[in-house]
Amino acid sequence: MKLASFNVENLFLRARALNNETFAEGRDILKAQADLNRILGKPRYTAADKSKIIELLDQLGLTKSDKSKFAVLRQNRGHLVKRSGGAVTVVADGRSDWIGWIDLVVEEVNEAATRNTARVIVDVDADVLGVVEAESRPALVRFSKYVLPAVAGDPYDHIMLVDGNDERGIDVGLMTRNKFEILSIVSHVDDADEDGTIFSRDCAQYEVRIADDNRLIVLVNHFKSKGFGSFASSNAKRKRQASRVATIYRQLRQHHDYIAVIGDLNDTPDSDPLSPLFHQTGLKDISELAGFDDGGRPGTYKNGAASGKIDYILLSPALFDKATAGGIFRKGVWGGKNGDLFPHYPEIAKEAEAASDHAAIWAELDI
Repeated sequence: MKLASFNVENLFLRARALNNETFAEGRDILKAQADLNRILGKPRYTAADKSKIIELLDQLGLTKSDKSKFAVLRQNRGHLVKRSGGAVTVVADGRSDWIGWIDLVVEEVNEAATRNTARVIVDVDADVLGVVEAESRPALVRFSKYVLPAVAGDPYDHIMLVDGNDERGIDVGLMTRNKFEILSIVSHVDDADEDGTIFSRDCAQYEVRIADDNRLIVLVNHFKSKGFGSFASSNAKRKRQASRVATIYRQLRQHHDYIAVIGDLNDTPDSDPLSPLFHQTGLKDISELAGFDDGGRPGTYKNGAASGKIDYILLSPALFDKATAGGIFRKGVWGGKNGDLFPHYPEIAKEAEAASDHAAIWAELDI
């Protein structure tokens, strides 16, 4: 069977603030939205809270209207603010005075990019595919049913995704072929430690039926990125996530031989945040397999540099022993300023039409 992981960067709809063209501005927008929703959840708003609410509304462009380029103020019942004479005033004194929140504005993903995403999935041809940054299960089902056949592919038979902790619609899911039935799923969205919720999205735990009635356990992950928040806080969050995945893996190893940890871990193998996975579990990176085909570029992100090695297939020792081949599939990535660092699909005429900034990574397993 072939196991793969691919960060698709949304299929049909994506938060506008996440677009590459507005990354610097988007980083601040995402933080402002998260900070504001956190304050709005308080039982009572102090004078300092109200001042901060207005400051963040202004940053989001929401002082004159409930909708801006990047965000929407939902006032479903009651009112948070009153606008008059060009001024905005917080009229709610706490959470009980109104019902609402701040949403991010989404926009359609480039249609050509969606088709190129499908081309990658068809060409990789995985039996079990971990999908990162998919907006919903219905979106995955529509994509499989309608877009894959449009590029000469076959729809997947089993598709599952559980909403995670990220409000932007960037969740993790699994797609499998018919003989690799998804038997169960465990969500870890509520896993917490002394610092709070651990996973930015989820560590989705799938049990998949494989040949001879064996089981493959797949942990699909998307760790905290480096792009949002301080360097120290982002590193600390990823290390908490890696530590928890390592614990889950060790617990599963008591009952299962075949376990894979896959997905976008947003850091390099030698980093301190990922050390719990690489030094405390015995997991082996598929890129360590003799003959692993990375095309001369070890990274999976953008230009394929070593600093961009952030997407993984990590295998339990028994599963690694069954690996016969592996590689990185880059034809959906633009690569360089002019897209000429490595071959990509002829259908990709500009960077916006790339399937993703991430290459897919795959492993052949004789099980």
